[in-house]
Amino acid sequence: MRGSLVSVYGPVVEARFDVEQGRGLPQVGHVLRGHTVRDELVLFETVGHIARDRVQAIALGDTQGMAIGAPLLDTGGPVQMPVGEQVLGRVIDMLGRPLDGLAPLDGERMPILGASTALVERRPADSVFETGLKIVDLLAPIPRGGNTGLFGGAGVGKTVLMMELMHNTAHHHRGSTVFAGIGERSREGREIWLEMQEAAVLPSAVLVFGQMGETPGVRFRTGLSAITVAEWFRDEARQDVLLFMDNVFRFVQAGNEVSGLLGRPPSRVGYQPTMAAEVAAMEERISSTGAAAITSVQAVYVPADDVTDPAVAELFNHLDAFLVLSREAAAEGLYPAVDPLRSTSSLLSPEIVGERHARISAEVRRCLAKYEELRDIIALMGIDELAPDDRRAVRRARRLRRFLTQPFSVTEPFTGKPGAFVPLEQTLAGCEAILGGSCDAVPEQALYMGGSLASLLDKGGA
Repeated sequence: MRGSLVSVYGPVVEARFDVEQGRGLPQVGHVLRGHTVRDELVLFETVGHIARDRVQAIALGDTQGMAIGAPLLDTGGPVQMPVGEQVLGRVIDMLGRPLDGLAPLDGERMPILGASTALVERRPADSVFETGLKIVDLLAPIPRGGNTGLFGGAGVGKTVLMMELMHNTAHHHRGSTVFAGIGERSREGREIWLEMQEAAVLPSAVLVFGQMGETPGVRFRTGLSAITVAEWFRDEARQDVLLFMDNVFRFVQAGNEVSGLLGRPPSRVGYQPTMAAEVAAMEERISSTGAAAITSVQAVYVPADDVTDPAVAELFNHLDAFLVLSREAAAEGLYPAVDPLRSTSSLLSPEIVGERHARISAEVRRCLAKYEELRDIIALMGIDELAPDDRRAVRRARRLRRFLTQPFSVTEPFTGKPGAFVPLEQTLAGCEAILGGSCDAVPEQALYMGGSLASLLDKGGA
């Protein structure tokens, strides 16, 4: 069906279609094709019917050069994303166009707008996905086949932690990796691409970018394009998939921009009234079946470090594990800067992780919480004024906090320290020894930024 462009308001356009020929208007979600005066292809996604013969659409590209009256063609379906083995090792945009300078992808494609997996076909996230990061595996284990959020403000290490998780999981777990860069800076995207090349994991990965300079429609749909690729590997190739998304908050921002351009009234704190439905539509697509699992790790920017922000609070509802990054920990050099008292996981129960892991995790939290209670007293009066039991708890808490730091492989070129992958059993053994008093005579600094307790003690003894 052919129509014509009626108006252009930045990335929002209106088009008229002749409905007298017995055909209806393009359906919501259908893609319209048009060309600029320079004959450059521009795609539009239909978002609403505003009159008997008119539709409103959001541009999936730059509308500069679009002329009033330009013909538009209804393609009869939603955006199609290339899928399959052909996308492995590639860097593409949300329309499947190559960003790596290689040949176009002409194989199998799937629509990015689809239904979530039926409840009866879903598999619950009830096993641990080991990352080799001590503080994560101990206090907020990532569920295999679940959704994990990395929450933090600007500059606390979300992207670096995600890159380390990508590095560790690519070397210690088999499967495919899909990375969605939603509103990514070009510099960050290039760093991730080069890091994956150097780590030799790019052949089993696909990178989908909707860069910061793109229109809001592109950034809004980048996440769904990446999920579509992940669903093919789960359902057709029956492979476990690691889905990394950076940054989900920019998905909400893009939806807010789209909502404002469409003239919808704002909701709480200026967010779009459809935010809950948009977040649910994307998050519910990330699920696991009996065939394979999609394990997602999603970076979430926290505006002004306020976790009660409506967008952040809405994302919490769809996650199985929360890694909350702390600006105070980052300022103290305690990396990864995960807040041990605010981070948690739905797996932390004896029935799933086992009695020992659940017990040690609870004891570590209790010890660190006691230290937090006493910090103000220590700052005012000094540690020597505390009761003997409190002094012992503080010393062990400080050793625990330093033991839970470790160097990253992705930061080795900058720090000179090789990364450390610590199996969960060694993490549990180290925390058990510190809680039991075996390291009371060991200097705090000897436990800082290392791997297992045995390796740290050997290094200190040397």
